[in-house]
Amino acid sequence: MVASTSRGRGEPFLRLLPFAVMSVVAALELIEGTGTGYLPLLSLGPAFASLTGGMPRAAAVGALALLMCATLAAHHDIIGTRANNLTLVSITGVTAAGMLASAIRMRNERELADIRTVAEAAQRVLLRPVPRRVGPVHAAVRYISAAARARIGGDLYEVVTTPKGVRVIVGDVQGKGLGAVETAAVVLGAFREAAYDEEDLHGVTARLEKALTRHLTSEQFVTAVLAELGSDDRVQLVNCGHPPPLLIRPDGRIDAAEPPDVAPPLGMTALAGGRPPLYEVPFTAHDQLLLYTDGVIEARNGRGEFYPLAERLDALRATDPERALDDLHADLLRHVGAPITDDAALLLLRRRRH
Repeated sequence: MVASTSRGRGEPFLRLLPFAVMSVVAALELIEGTGTGYLPLLSLGPAFASLTGGMPRAAAVGALALLMCATLAAHHDIIGTRANNLTLVSITGVTAAGMLASAIRMRNERELADIRTVAEAAQRVLLRPVPRRVGPVHAAVRYISAAARARIGGDLYEVVTTPKGVRVIVGDVQGKGLGAVETAAVVLGAFREAAYDEEDLHGVTARLEKALTRHLTSEQFVTAVLAELGSDDRVQLVNCGHPPPLLIRPDGRIDAAEPPDVAPPLGMTALAGGRPPLYEVPFTAHDQLLLYTDGVIEARNGRGEFYPLAERLDALRATDPERALDDLHADLLRHVGAPITDDAALLLLRRRRH
């Protein structure tokens, strides 16, 4: 795990850099030097060596630098002079500092590896893999965390098979960091229980609201859209302040599954004085339903332009839903052209043939 953490696309260059620098210094010293001008630059070798590998590598490169310095000094007959002694001391000091830096870096890499292992375990618990085939649909999901080395964030999703049908949630927790992950865990835990127990999505939503009331502060909330797919050609939806799902018909027509009335996010439904509306939309064979978080539609490119999701849904034409979502995911990353600044989740449901 440590080795995989320390690897990077530029590591071969960094591993060769100390030797390249010392070779250049030695060449310049032999061609132009008088024994004092370039020799101190040999300390760059052990300094760069501390960027990769451990203490033995830094010590070995430092020893090589000392040997080269002594050899070149002998060539110029300056061994024992004050300038040469200072050069040897500086190389020794830089080597010692490089060894210490290597030890600290290796320790940090081990800690980072442990943290990533915990994050991956948390992902498996919180954001479980979605089955490729569940009830009447094929399913695929993609999750992008805004944290460079994280696997989880404030966005959430779940697909559960229940006696009432397949029930789905996609949501977005206000805020980022560990607090958002904790809130996502509360929502997912409550949904997994309520999805089996409650008669309809209103009951599931009420359970989520109750769980969040015990957890959130007065200024926090979670946007979410819940869906239920049964054996008929319709899908029931409840939207709590979340971007509306998109329906992609086999002929390429795209419909936004807008709720009949605006409902506040979870954690704030008490302000509305009633339940969020339950509504239905047709969902027949080969139809696709795309649920997503605002990290997708608010992703900007270098010119500040938002990602035009509805205009890019041609990417979902692939026969395999996994491949289709891969294509859309790749198109999103091409549009941004840099690491995204917000978590983003995409969940694709494709109605199977009867």
